[in-house]
Amino acid sequence: MNLITKFNSVTRTSAALLAALVGLAADQAKAQEQISLPQAIEIALQNNLQVKQVQLSEALSKEDLRQSQLNLYPSLNGSTNLNFNFGRSVDPLSYQFVNQQISNSNGSLFANVTLFQGFQKLNQISQNKLLLEADKSNTRKVRNDLALSVATAYLQILSSQDLLTAAEQQLKLAQQQLKNEEAQFRVGNKTTADLSQSKAQVANAELNVTNAQNSVDIAYLNLSQLMERDPNSRFEIVRPVVDELKQLNTAYSASEIYTRAAQNYPDIKLAEYNRLAAAKAVQVARGNLYPRLDLQGSLGTGWSSNRNSVIAVLPGDNVQIGFVDGTNQPVYAQNFNTIMDRTPFSRQLNENFNQAIGLSLSIPIFNNFNSRISVRRAKLNLQNFEASEQLAKNNLNKVISQAVQDLRAAEKRYHSAQSAFNSSKEAFNAIQQRYGVGLVNSLDLNQAQTNFNKAEFDLIQARYDLIFRSKVIDFYLGNPLTF
Repeated sequence: MNLITKFNSVTRTSAALLAALVGLAADQAKAQEQISLPQAIEIALQNNLQVKQVQLSEALSKEDLRQSQLNLYPSLNGSTNLNFNFGRSVDPLSYQFVNQQISNSNGSLFANVTLFQGFQKLNQISQNKLLLEADKSNTRKVRNDLALSVATAYLQILSSQDLLTAAEQQLKLAQQQLKNEEAQFRVGNKTTADLSQSKAQVANAELNVTNAQNSVDIAYLNLSQLMERDPNSRFEIVRPVVDELKQLNTAYSASEIYTRAAQNYPDIKLAEYNRLAAAKAVQVARGNLYPRLDLQGSLGTGWSSNRNSVIAVLPGDNVQIGFVDGTNQPVYAQNFNTIMDRTPFSRQLNENFNQAIGLSLSIPIFNNFNSRISVRRAKLNLQNFEASEQLAKNNLNKVISQAVQDLRAAEKRYHSAQSAFNSSKEAFNAIQQRYGVGLVNSLDLNQAQTNFNKAEFDLIQARYDLIFRSKVIDFYLGNPLTF
């Protein structure tokens, strides 16, 4: 019994261990998911709710345009009714008073087409086309802004990872230095102060690693949120080659970039189409000042349960109707018997079939100045969109000028950081060699290492800042955001 119990226990333990290994393998498989920058942008564009909202707005504008185009066609409507009358009433088909129950039904078709309406419908179609283009530009704007945000988060991950790698290397160097200090301390060549300095350097390096790891985690979280992914769903980004900074073009002219961007930049096109649509809205409002001419036509028929028809006339008996003057001879006339029956439904439809055609002219004379005020409001709205368009152009010009200046400053900063890094590295190597032979103390070595660490961090940040500033220029030029 004990053997069986032990066997079952071992079996359960093995199964649990196997399940744990399978789960670990699954987690590792998930962690190995690689996402490149184009893939990250595509995922974000597919999942982002704001993008979906502007796409729905664009779809609504398409339907508005379709409706305005269909409004040029004639309208056709049909109607029918069935009535039951009790007591004394008028037969709606014979117009005779009857005192009985009557059932009647009418049906009609009515068509109407507008011949002239101050060109409102044509102008409305033009306005809706412009509004559709404005919504398309707005969609491109939201997509571009999201793509730039994804690229920024992607670069932040790369920068944070490089900072983490540098911090880990610095930690290893500080730990190796601490081991050397401890060995020297045990033989009496170093003091407690020297050992404390090395320990403080290790603690500072560990803090840098912790901060760098936190930056990596936060950068991944930001990218996951932009892609609308579950933050617990692990993935890794594909590291592009970003060390070839010599290939980056920094010789840009702000005026040339603005000239190219103003032609296709979604913010400018959005403001332009809104302004053109507002101009068409003025023409639409003016259409209410003109007469309206409509052509109308109708077809109708009806049926009544009180409708009777003669189906036969039979000869009857002779009836005396008078006397001949002078002879008093009676005068007779033949009597006829008329047989009536309800008129069939199909026959009534044919007999009651009617047609009508006519013109309707509506002339605006006085409507509390609603039409004229609508025109004035449309003109004011047009002026507002004209100002918005100019404001968008001015803002774009300012942003591009600032972006070019930031790129030049980033390039200068990178070269300065590279020079500082090389100098700090040479100084640290020299002081480390002098420290090995006892020519400098631990304070000088720690200060040199601190300067070297800071110079390396500054170089990494400067390199990615230069890449980011270059990609911002590509963004305004309409170039794809790739590395």
